Amino acid sequence: MLWVAVAWSLFQLWYASPLPFVFGFGILNDTEARAIHLGFALFLTFLAYPALRSSPRDRVPLFDWVLAVVGGFAGAYLFLFYVQLSGRPGQPTTLDLVTGTVGILLLLEATRRALGLPMVVVACVFIFYTFAGQYMPDVIQHRGASLNKFLNHQWLTTEGVFGIALGVSTSFVFLFVLFGTLLEKAGAGNWMMQISIALLGHLRGGPAKVAVVSSALNGVVSGSSVSNVVSGGIFTIPLMKRTGLSGVKAGAIEASASINGQIMPPVMGAAAFLMVEYVGIPYSEIVKHALLPAVFSYIALLYMVHLEAIKMGLKTIPQRPTPARERMLRMGLGLSGSVLAVCIVYYGIVAIQAVFGGAAPPLLALAGVALYVASVWYSSRYPDLALDDPNAPILELPRAWDVTRTGLDFLIPIAVLLWCLMVEQMSPGLSAFWATVSILSIVATRKPLMAVFRKENLAASVLAAWDDLIDGLALGARNMIGIGIATATAGIVVGTITLTGLGLMMTELVEFISGGNVILMLILIAAISLVLGMGIPTTANYILVATLMAPVVVDLGAQAGLPIPLIAVHLFVFYFGIMADITPPVGLAAFAAAAISKEDPIATGFQGALYSLRTAILPFVFIFNPAILLIGVDTWPQTIWVATVSLIAILLFSAATMNWFVTKSRLWESAALLLICFTLFRPDWWLNQVSPPYEELPASEFLSAVAQAPADGRINFVVEGVDLMGEDVRKTVNVPLGEPGEPLERLRGIGLTITQAGDALMISNVDFGSYAKRIGLDVGYDVVAVLRKADQPSSLIPIGLALAAATGVAGLQFARARKQADRKEAGPAR
Repeated sequence: MLWVAVAWSLFQLWYASPLPFVFGFGILNDTEARAIHLGFALFLTFLAYPALRSSPRDRVPLFDWVLAVVGGFAGAYLFLFYVQLSGRPGQPTTLDLVTGTVGILLLLEATRRALGLPMVVVACVFIFYTFAGQYMPDVIQHRGASLNKFLNHQWLTTEGVFGIALGVSTSFVFLFVLFGTLLEKAGAGNWMMQISIALLGHLRGGPAKVAVVSSALNGVVSGSSVSNVVSGGIFTIPLMKRTGLSGVKAGAIEASASINGQIMPPVMGAAAFLMVEYVGIPYSEIVKHALLPAVFSYIALLYMVHLEAIKMGLKTIPQRPTPARERMLRMGLGLSGSVLAVCIVYYGIVAIQAVFGGAAPPLLALAGVALYVASVWYSSRYPDLALDDPNAPILELPRAWDVTRTGLDFLIPIAVLLWCLMVEQMSPGLSAFWATVSILSIVATRKPLMAVFRKENLAASVLAAWDDLIDGLALGARNMIGIGIATATAGIVVGTITLTGLGLMMTELVEFISGGNVILMLILIAAISLVLGMGIPTTANYILVATLMAPVVVDLGAQAGLPIPLIAVHLFVFYFGIMADITPPVGLAAFAAAAISKEDPIATGFQGALYSLRTAILPFVFIFNPAILLIGVDTWPQTIWVATVSLIAILLFSAATMNWFVTKSRLWESAALLLICFTLFRPDWWLNQVSPPYEELPASEFLSAVAQAPADGRINFVVEGVDLMGEDVRKTVNVPLGEPGEPLERLRGIGLTITQAGDALMISNVDFGSYAKRIGLDVGYDVVAVLRKADQPSSLIPIGLALAAATGVAGLQFARARKQADRKEAGPAR
């Protein structure tokens, strides 16, 4: 099993690399790669996950070996018989149908073993719906499908099991999981943890703040809530308990911090990579949109932890006595040195690329190797970091630089990943490949280089590095089994939707239930995401809800006159899928944290859900105020303003939910803080009560408005037409525009072709899979108006009033806190 797992990792590296095209060998199309990916996942599932609790753990039963081989064959069937299948599309043979039947059954069994029964139940409900469509209520009724059609659609095409979800898992999710696993194997996880302890341990409630920051750092390279809890919680939860925090709150803080690892760029949860396909924008754009909410969520949790520490009077971790002047000097040197290092690396790379052009990559690789060797040499002069024993009676905080200098080389693969993703804007798969290659090199060479520089036993270190390398490759594949199976099973759901037309029916159903009210519709979708997330993984949850509900939100919002950006809807679904990991009664992250803290998992979940309210409010904010996603924010001053106001708002919301601001809040004070928070997040709501936000211009000005829009700007316009059901519709939509240019060409860039006849404008073509298609535009719709921002009173008025009110509440609480302190001092004197 070990070597099969290693082979899976090596295959994924080969597939993501440019090597097949260099050597002209092993070139696979997407369908073949997905089949091999699922074949590996099914084979390893039956070897790694026992069938029953009573199954033997010291060996793999023969029956499981049989299931593994048959499952591997069924999964890889599209690869093994690709030529034959492509020659007879839609005409399955008996072998095709038998393989499809066995494949579906074994996939469901693999899902039960790896993910649990709830995901199997969801898949079975959709399979049942496929065959029993004619017996369903009118609103979701369809004519049903035959077994042949079902198997052909689900197993022999890329519409079902082998669809987009499995494709994303194959293309780059695997490599990001492998990248995080290898970083942990190299020791980067402990290094990040110790840095967090060194920087924050001396603060009140320091261990809890360490949990938040270390989870954020782990979230940079890891996209799993539970693994984040387990890897960090074994240190932070006992530390928090030792400084006076209850076990329930310690576990809740760790779980709440860890679930946010999936929303923390650059390596977000696996579902974030699916957005590349579902939204149709580069991953670098998704990172840009997701950055501010993720950072705000972590800062707000730090603030909540600080308030909790004040309320409970928590003590700090002892630290070495250091004069204030030396402490400030160290901090200044650390910050300035970090900024200087980043500038040198960035401008150094840019200069080399400018001077050497096509010859720059090998030179940069040599420079990277030299930097790596120098970093390891420098680190070798100091002892390796020891794993902290959280149960030790005395803990002295290390100095931040003393920790940082032992692992400077760990920054190299993270820098490679960020550079490829954000600067070079490579595909996520290729970016992950180069980052994984860099961390593989570190795992393979770090210990031998340390041995050379320290003059230790080289042979033993080479063997240890080899063991780490093989173990890291195998563990990366082991960690991917659940994701691979989840995306394949979610494909059954997606296949059912495309086979039966359920997506169109859901629009009518949700519109009926919500009455067309966008707020009610969003609450309904949030509840669906939370309920589904109790039983299925975040990735599968996102696929299911995004496929069913995201188009519904965009469409009904457009019909209600609210142009909701597509990325905002998908992030909304993503956030609430993640929230399910901490929401009782089945919050996996809360359960993992409770296992470490040895407390009640339900109580931990409820406490964690309270801490996570600051994350739950953000999706509703960016649906109605997409500026927090940096949509429509074009300049740095605008970005700073939006960030500052939004940060103050989320901090005030956190204070209101904690019922503590300067001191314990009264009920009306918490209510006032919530109203202030609403005003800061939505100052436009108050302005809209006075004057309309947009003025409608005639369609004749649409093309000139497109031409005048800035680079990467967005435009709102209104279309009217007849939908597929024969009903008249009127939609207000928001579309992004690329670089400046001829207006019709800019529109074609989003898949929209406009035909002009005098002053009338009609949509004559919408490219399949384009952004325009995803937001519900269709051929035959007329452009009837373009929306221009109306002149309204300044948003500074409601924001200024809100800040003044917040200052007033703080002043009242500060005076009350002083009176309480004076009474305490006067009490003993009497």
